[in-house]
Amino acid sequence: MPQTSYHEIVEEGSQGLRLDVFLTECVEDASRAFIQRAIKGGLVTVNRRVCTRSSRTVAVGDEIHIDVPPQPTTDLTPENIPLEILHEDADVLVINKPSGLVVHPAPGHSGGTLVNAVLYHCPDFQRPGEDATRPGIVHRLDRDTSGVMVVAKSPRAFQSLGRQAREHAFERRYLALAQGEFPQDRGRINAAVGRSMTDRKRMSVTAARSRDAITNFEVLERFGAACLVKLRLETGRTHQIRVHLRFAGHPVLGDPVYGVVEFQSWTVSEATRAALRNLQGQALHAELLGFAHPADGRVLRFVAPPPADFQAALDALRAEIA
Repeated sequence: MPQTSYHEIVEEGSQGLRLDVFLTECVEDASRAFIQRAIKGGLVTVNRRVCTRSSRTVAVGDEIHIDVPPQPTTDLTPENIPLEILHEDADVLVINKPSGLVVHPAPGHSGGTLVNAVLYHCPDFQRPGEDATRPGIVHRLDRDTSGVMVVAKSPRAFQSLGRQAREHAFERRYLALAQGEFPQDRGRINAAVGRSMTDRKRMSVTAARSRDAITNFEVLERFGAACLVKLRLETGRTHQIRVHLRFAGHPVLGDPVYGVVEFQSWTVSEATRAALRNLQGQALHAELLGFAHPADGRVLRFVAPPPADFQAALDALRAEIA
């Protein structure tokens, strides 16, 4: 579907519908999931004001405008993209996702994604879920965040894992290299996260159209210029860790959106600056993932070490204080 815009006036008979339901009926060949992503992405206005809430009900006379981006193709192609598989059975695939790998097709990333790789490596993949562009995907990691992910291979796995994800029942632990040092050894960041009012591609700590977000942290090592932090999520908001650490004054090193990518002026050795400049995106790694297996309920836990660029930066920072 080519990029286009729709301008609709709500008439009698449509009042009371959810915004996403109304627009799904108006926009040609668009799925409800696609419309929900467009709403969340700030592409919809109601009475000339941006609305990011799919559940908003429409009223007679409401003027609704949507800029529709091209829909990613649903004709997904298997691609021989290397995967580090930690576990696989008939229901689940657990991988250590590398930094730089996009999880599912989206505008600007029609191929070369984790979904394309799963289609190649798993002949028994049943493509569960209602969204044809992201079959089996029950949770995500940002493109430049590495670490443990689980993909549902069967409908029962998709249902079970999806419920666990929604109920925040996954056990998740992250490692990050953060700028500076927290004054305390451990703490809890409780700050609502929502879409930035000035840049719709970014998230921020805000009171406007936000959702509760809680991140627990523990400082594992201190290096003066930076620290190694262990993080545990109580919620799973978009970019949550990255936004919360920036809010706390200790953004993730190498984060091109919320963090620090220029290390030239740092009072560290040139070798350390080189290791930091070589970070492939933000130094954030999903170290551990635990979940109940969809077939029998047994709890599985998987751990993966940080990638080479993260480890090299960590080793360089350790050498600074040795």
